[in-house]
Amino acid sequence: MQFTFDVMELLTKNKKFVFIAISATLVTMMVWSSLTLQAQSAVMEFDKTNFHTPLKIDNKYFPLEPGTTMIYTGMSEDGESFRNVFVVTNETKVILGMHTRVVHDDAYVKGEHEEKTDDWFAQDDEGNVWYMGEYTTDLTNGGSHEGSWEAGKNGARAGIVMEAQPKVGDKYEKVCVPYGCFSEVVKTEDINPLEPDIVENKYYAQNIGEIKAEMVKGGSEVETLVQIKNTE
Repeated sequence: MQFTFDVMELLTKNKKFVFIAISATLVTMMVWSSLTLQAQSAVMEFDKTNFHTPLKIDNKYFPLEPGTTMIYTGMSEDGESFRNVFVVTNETKVILGMHTRVVHDDAYVKGEHEEKTDDWFAQDDEGNVWYMGEYTTDLTNGGSHEGSWEAGKNGARAGIVMEAQPKVGDKYEKVCVPYGCFSEVVKTEDINPLEPDIVENKYYAQNIGEIKAEMVKGGSEVETLVQIKNTE
């Protein structure tokens, strides 16, 4: 099943990280849980009045519970090991007059801390999770904040990272990662019009979120979930 969303500006140049988005363009996400695909498109526009409890992010495929830490590891195509630590915080940031949830994302390559990012999310009343921006610091490039953006500033727009109810078929994929095996997994194909030679598949499990990301065009990197911790 195919969904088309109008989303934000390009977030990051490093495909090891969890999220990719584009501004003033269309990114096509093919979402399915079986090998049988049925096409349907849905375009959603951001409307602040649709967010009464934006910090309550309980989407079954993208839950963000404060105190949760998700750890991902993988290997780049040139043989370098990498690790991402994704921490859902109690911090908030006001964007477009609305409170959003702050998530810390730290990236390590061969054990070295190379990038740190604050990502901002909110959930609308229907249960769709929106990506509202990020503030990234490249620790390998003098602390550069290149790629940082915020919805509502300099033409950047918010966009959906996960729909409330992805429409899927009756047959479901089963995906195993170091953290465990999951059925009824939603698979997305992320296509960036600004980088047409790169295609990435991502896999989301119910009540967990993203469990795997793999490049299927333009590289061979695979990132998998290895651990979840909750401090709350």
